[in-house]
Amino acid sequence: MAKVSTYLNFPRNTEEAFNFYKSVFGGEFVGGIHRFSEVPSQVGQPSMKEEDKNLVMHVALPILGGHMLMGTDAPESMGFTVKYGNNIYINLEPDTRTETERLFNALSEGGKVEMKLQEMFWGDYFGSCSDKFGVQWMFNCSSKN
Repeated sequence: MAKVSTYLNFPRNTEEAFNFYKSVFGGEFVGGIHRFSEVPSQVGQPSMKEEDKNLVMHVALPILGGHMLMGTDAPESMGFTVKYGNNIYINLEPDTRTETERLFNALSEGGKVEMKLQEMFWGDYFGSCSDKFGVQWMFNCSSKN
């Protein structure tokens, strides 16, 4: 079933923030905390800095009404500059790739594609963009259809 979640970027304190949210909302992290050390090496990309390997690549916490709060560390060493306002994405998880592509194309029109839709190492069809109003969107489609 399609769903929507909120994705938060932090400079290097995602784990601290999500432990705080966990203390407020209760519950458990879905699938635990994934670290950047789990990311496979990419051809042509520089090696990951040792101090970045333990940073949070992905964490998810169910909060109220089935809404999922997700997050990642986005450090400057990886090319990010987190500022309040650019640290939040609306994450869409459509049921099909066709719907993912329709939504991605519509929302990115007049905006900016950050990452084209593509197969990712975790198995989803993923991409991100900002729309013409500056709202940031992420797309994760688990369906192969």
